[in-house]
Amino acid sequence: MKRVQLGATGIGIFPLIYGTLPLGPLQAGVTPRDGGRLIRHALEQGVTMLDTAALYGTYPHVREGLDGWRGEVTIATKTHAADAATARAHVEQALRELGRERLDIVHIHGARVADPFTERAQVLEELLAMKQEGKIAHVGFSSHYIAAFRRAASHPEIEVVHPLINKNGMGILDGTAAEMAEAIAACARSGQGVYAMKALAGGNLISEARQSMAFVAGLEGVHGIAVGMLSEQEIDANVAFFEHGAMDEAVWRGLESRRRRLLIMEQFCKGCGKCLEICGSKALSLVGGKAVVDEAACVLCGYCGSGCPEFFIRVV
Repeated sequence: MKRVQLGATGIGIFPLIYGTLPLGPLQAGVTPRDGGRLIRHALEQGVTMLDTAALYGTYPHVREGLDGWRGEVTIATKTHAADAATARAHVEQALRELGRERLDIVHIHGARVADPFTERAQVLEELLAMKQEGKIAHVGFSSHYIAAFRRAASHPEIEVVHPLINKNGMGILDGTAAEMAEAIAACARSGQGVYAMKALAGGNLISEARQSMAFVAGLEGVHGIAVGMLSEQEIDANVAFFEHGAMDEAVWRGLESRRRRLLIMEQFCKGCGKCLEICGSKALSLVGGKAVVDEAACVLCGYCGSGCPEFFIRVV
């Protein structure tokens, strides 16, 4: 299988990375058993890296998928903590729930953080301390801000970056796709591993999936792309695409005809506005005391659902 080096980390990966966000309660709500089955299938087909986060609720799925697995695997997770104590708790939770002694990559989960070196300084310091303790192998950063990666390129303590990039620039909070591509290239030239997110804009570009993934994969400095996958058919098609560009036209036509959307159960919405505070894309607003979504702006991340006290939001 194809292998690429993830920057200067020494980690070799297959360039398709399993993004586990869609498996969890913020999106499809797949059971850990069924999600684990999909993860194991991906590993058996040659995928070597899994992307998860404290926020996703998918540690049980990952652990299920890895149960008895003897092959190679790299796990990247994230902490959305704003303080050191919570960051440490998130790392300890990941170690415990994943059954690992050390985490391969832990990102500062900063979708709305433009400058992690000031806004998340305590968190970065704590992650670096846990690296010295042997609990983390590599520290990284994920964001939707170009400015964050421009800063990260000159900070060698950040070894891996996880930027949002797609051909339309959808979801980038402070500029264009071309500007994000420049920042990504600068990070890669600095030796940082780069694996992209939202190549399909959270599903908005599904109808152009092959073109969209090829665009991101072809950018300077992109070593891999995290893709959420909810069926063995998706996994097989994506593995073939990333391995040698193989495309079963009938299969891909079916995959590209799917549609996803953010579902807000308006009849139950109390209009508290907490989901609006979380949405980095500014795709939510209150109309008549109810949360409504601007589908043209929504990147279908599902993070807003984590803020709903009644769990009335999810990606379907």
